Amino acid sequence: MKDRDLFKDEKLKRLELSIYLTPIIGVFPSLWKLYIKQGDMAPGEAEQSPHSASLRERDRKNASRLSVTLAAIWLIAYSLLWLGTNESSQILTFRLLYINSLLTSGYFLTCIVLIVRLWQGKSLKLPGISQISDKISTKTYTKP
Repeated sequence: MKDRDLFKDEKLKRLELSIYLTPIIGVFPSLWKLYIKQGDMAPGEAEQSPHSASLRERDRKNASRLSVTLAAIWLIAYSLLWLGTNESSQILTFRLLYINSLLTSGYFLTCIVLIVRLWQGKSLKLPGISQISDKISTKTYTKP
């Protein structure tokens, strides 16, 4: 049987995770990865050692959850600050828009730093946010 795992090479695996961590755009493949069930692994992954296949799958899920959590936090904060600008004075509107731009720059910078850390082989854990994404995912995926 032909091996269908396109991401055998370590650099391609990192590229896949980098796509997940791309600001705004990476949320869509991340959501797709989280939507796919764990049993839907490629045939090549099942033939390899179970530990390495599950580790790769776990890394993909963790990067996907982190990407979706970061984007959700940014989107909620961005929306709330933008809504606050509609019903306020000009000076308060300017301040809220300035905070909004700082928040957006921080989101993009965080994603870029995570991609750099990924290519350096370091952990993708962020204090606070990784715990939030783990808690949300355990609440979402556990059966009652």
